[in-house]
Amino acid sequence: MSPFFKGKKNADQNKPVDPMPGAITSSLQDNLAWVKQKFGNSPDIIIRELKIGSSKVKAAVIYVQGLVDNQLLNDFLIESLMQYDSSSQDETRTQMLDNLSDLVIPMGGVKEETEWSKLFESLLVGATLIIIDGTDKALTVASTQGGESRSISEPTTQNVIRGSRESFTENLSTNISMVRRIIRTPDLWVESMKIGTQTNTNVSIMYLNNVVDHDVVKEVKKRLKRIKIDSILESGYIEQLIEDQPASPFPQIYHTERPDVIAGNLLEGRVAIFVNGTPFVLLVPVVFIQFFQTPDDYYFRFDIASATRLLRIFIFFISLIGPAAYIAATTYHQEMIPTHLLLIIAAQRESVPFPAVIEALIMELAFEVLREAGLRLPKAIGSTVSIVGGLVIGQAAVQAGIVSPPMVIVVAITAIASFATPSFAVAISVRLLRFAFMGLAAAFGFFGIIVGLIMLTVHLCGLRSFGVPYMAPLGPYRPVESGDTVIRAPWWAAKKRPGLFSPNNVKREAGSQMPAPPQPRTIKSESTEKGNQNES
Repeated sequence: MSPFFKGKKNADQNKPVDPMPGAITSSLQDNLAWVKQKFGNSPDIIIRELKIGSSKVKAAVIYVQGLVDNQLLNDFLIESLMQYDSSSQDETRTQMLDNLSDLVIPMGGVKEETEWSKLFESLLVGATLIIIDGTDKALTVASTQGGESRSISEPTTQNVIRGSRESFTENLSTNISMVRRIIRTPDLWVESMKIGTQTNTNVSIMYLNNVVDHDVVKEVKKRLKRIKIDSILESGYIEQLIEDQPASPFPQIYHTERPDVIAGNLLEGRVAIFVNGTPFVLLVPVVFIQFFQTPDDYYFRFDIASATRLLRIFIFFISLIGPAAYIAATTYHQEMIPTHLLLIIAAQRESVPFPAVIEALIMELAFEVLREAGLRLPKAIGSTVSIVGGLVIGQAAVQAGIVSPPMVIVVAITAIASFATPSFAVAISVRLLRFAFMGLAAAFGFFGIIVGLIMLTVHLCGLRSFGVPYMAPLGPYRPVESGDTVIRAPWWAAKKRPGLFSPNNVKREAGSQMPAPPQPRTIKSESTEKGNQNES
């Protein structure tokens, strides 16, 4: 065997073995040695040894630098321990620990623990450990959590003209509190768990207990508890692990960074899934039409919101079959193009050596490369490179005779339409399906596009999101709940919640009436008033 592998084998054999059981011991030095060994003497694990008050009992305060509020720790915790004056000379270590917990430490979240696993779990989320020599118990102080974190700012992915300017942060407790500021009812319930054997990521589910379908809540808990993975770094991990049909290109879970969107969906009976470390919160169950809705739809008048929503659906079809329709029309169905326009397109394509499908593939791939480069480059030069690259490549490709000007226009309109789709998850799915429709159009013309749309519709109708039909309430059609689909009904007519999400509590309001102007009042002329005064 090679000396390298021999040395590696010996090194593996010389690894330190856990010298202590799961529970702490009464020896302070042994406990501190175990902490240092467990964390590999990491410099961010701070161990502050001290003597408690007048009794001079040895103790240690352990915390992780950067996860605690240092001023709070020094001013309230450490100072209180050092100033503790024992009232009894015969006070045992256990009695001292109880007195510290009940009388001395002026902070919340103080608990007694004996297991190292629970102590390390609390330590790594920002709590502070207090270990006293001579006792096999320790105190955890949870309210010392702090450190640097991103403050609340405006949303970056879901901008609106009218509405809240707050977005979620990476802090789980902050995100939950932002929703509680909107929905102020004790029926807003939160349940927490930890997922990930290495990261121990805090995950919470939130729902309105008097509105939600409890079968959905049970299913959400079941799928979350079923996750066995070493790490959860973002809510996208959970999204991929709990969706109904992972083979589908369409998203079956909605994500947002806006608290008002979460609040509005909770009021309809959905369940929100919060993950610590990410500003994106998941919503289940969802329907397909939900991905074309924006917060602006509910803040503006219903007629404006309905017209805008219809426009988005039209934009969706443009981004899906725009290049495919051009390929089919110019390759197989020239009779569908007006004669004058057909002559112009034929003249411009005369010098192009490739068929329309190759033109479309070249331009689409070039645009995807520019889009990806614009996302990865620094903001200062990303937009510039995208604009300049698009102009230069498009103009150079036309002058070189590789593509025709109409194809550049079609690809540009398709790209703009994909950007106009409210949900980025749906926009990505459309980008992938666009190439499939281009292949169908190149092979079969409009017949292939129609067959592709039928197959896509069948696929969408077969999807489920936590048991809810993906195309509901359009397929299956539920006329009672169609007031917030392709069009949005006015608020005074929205008397019921969607029964798909809240079957036990569909009543939204007592029954508002349609707004109407007041009764007209009679306007008295000046001569009439003078006549009435003379008569009196």
